[in-house]
Amino acid sequence: MTSAAAPALQSSLDIRPLTPVIGAEISGIDLSRSADAATTLQITEALHRWRVLFFRSQPLTDEQFLAFGRSFGPLTPAHPISAGLSEHPEIWERAATDYRTRHVHDRSIPVARPPRDYQGWHIDITFMANPNRYSILRGVRIPAYGGDTLWSNLALAYQGLSRPVQALVDGLTAVHRTSAYDSADAGAGKASAARPGPFAAQHPLVRIHPATGEKILFFNPGVISHIVGLKERESQALIDLLAGEITRPEYTVRFRWSLDAVAMWDNQATAHAGPIDYAHFDQPRVVRRITVAGDLPLGPDGFRSRVLEGELFGVIP
Repeated sequence: MTSAAAPALQSSLDIRPLTPVIGAEISGIDLSRSADAATTLQITEALHRWRVLFFRSQPLTDEQFLAFGRSFGPLTPAHPISAGLSEHPEIWERAATDYRTRHVHDRSIPVARPPRDYQGWHIDITFMANPNRYSILRGVRIPAYGGDTLWSNLALAYQGLSRPVQALVDGLTAVHRTSAYDSADAGAGKASAARPGPFAAQHPLVRIHPATGEKILFFNPGVISHIVGLKERESQALIDLLAGEITRPEYTVRFRWSLDAVAMWDNQATAHAGPIDYAHFDQPRVVRRITVAGDLPLGPDGFRSRVLEGELFGVIP
């Protein structure tokens, strides 16, 4: 006799915005139960409105975590380079100690000079031509204090540019390459990585959000090697300008983690940084992430992202 399936989730979501422009905390939901179509749609609409959602006190098993992610679409492998858990290759685990060496520049990457320190701000997996649509992160071991994460609204970052600068970036593309942050050994309990890279992709600097139609400043300072068609000094000046724009405090939300908290963000419309203070605490901090497969970003001028090195980001059925 087979066991009965868990009942579908029926919930009335309580959505509490954390700032006027980004971030909302959601209660009235148990993520360990399978979500019905209406609830999944409600979460998706809230995600596109608030960019990043936070769910407190969600003690999930890895299987329940994966089931929640799959309700929003196919999942990718944990990471194109770094290995996932051996029993669940969709799950990428990170400990605080993993971040302490991430800014060491990989001299094998063909860039003109080592990247400047942009304080860890990034969009997930943009060195692939089809980066993930959503990222979902849960706290497994959380310190008593410290280890916060920041997110920034990239639609507002675009809107904050002057019209002449908007017109400039609307027609530009950038090359995104693997960085030292993205390279890691498999480690105990992890599956073997598929290949070490390198990976590179060409993306529009501005992408059209596939669900909302908004213009998004699709800018990932940690992995952009250069802006196509510009002289080196022009490229670097524009990179520095845009890096300052996406990290303006008025576009951001800061999340104080707690045990079993879950953060879900729209990777098409946000950049994030965290743990922002990893260099200043020595307490254990472990998080696990899954990613929902995305598509090829589209620019305002019709340019569609393309592979320069490597291949497309796959999915796990």
